[in-house]
Amino acid sequence: MSTNEKPASRLRRMLHKPGIIVAPGAYDCLTARIIQQAGFPSVYMTGAGTSVAALGYPDLGLATMTEMVANAKYITGAVDIPVICDADTGYGNPLNVQRTIREYESAGVAGVHIEDQLSPKKCGFFAGKQVIPKEEAVQKIKAALDARVDPDFVVIARCDAYAVTGWEDTIDRCNSYIEAGADLVFVDGIKNKDDINNYARDMAGLPRMYNGDLANTKEMDDLGYKIMICGSTIWLIYKQLRDAFTELAEEGAVNPDRFGTRWDVAGLMGLDAVYELEQKYGVSEVPVV
Repeated sequence: MSTNEKPASRLRRMLHKPGIIVAPGAYDCLTARIIQQAGFPSVYMTGAGTSVAALGYPDLGLATMTEMVANAKYITGAVDIPVICDADTGYGNPLNVQRTIREYESAGVAGVHIEDQLSPKKCGFFAGKQVIPKEEAVQKIKAALDARVDPDFVVIARCDAYAVTGWEDTIDRCNSYIEAGADLVFVDGIKNKDDINNYARDMAGLPRMYNGDLANTKEMDDLGYKIMICGSTIWLIYKQLRDAFTELAEEGAVNPDRFGTRWDVAGLMGLDAVYELEQKYGVSEVPVV
């Protein structure tokens, strides 16, 4: 459903309403449209998914800001719901962060998260992560806030310190990031339900985002989390496609029950609207099937 309200304003309004915002992960326009069709209020452009699916790299900070913003622009153009994006480390120092914010905002993104890892970063669940000093991360947050044109644009501070410097430092950093003006904190590298509960208990006063599938959305809502991004889309797609193509290689055909139809996908991507425009402007009188 289209609206004249800016995506950032819609996301900001949702943040002020009760309840959790569930934003499943997309890495392209098709996955984003499916998420919107399923009725979710927001979509998350996953950095891991973009790196793997669009660029052919593991999630090791090899995607550039330009590549990430280009993918974000495609996705924001494909959906009407607000898009939250991975902005990695901000791609440099506070001045680079400012350009990053301007580029993502110009692409129609509603909000981003920027992390406190040393660049080049790694996936939050990979070994070998390092974090920058807290004071440097705070300056990046302040730079991001100063750079945004729309005050509703949401800036999320991701903290990767848990696996590097421990839980107490993570708590301290997250409090400092909110004091610096971040709209939410996002502790990555959560490994189990104890971590989820500790995150909720020790940061009860902070607006929190969670990434993962260790608990269902109702449980996370009950614990007071404000945003839940389910960034595992790429792993879901991997399993489904691998199984289907293995079946094709071994059996010579894929079970028809695995398939949607050409018209399911074309309809989702706006085929009927294109036919209407063709008829309106005299390009074609009769749809070609």
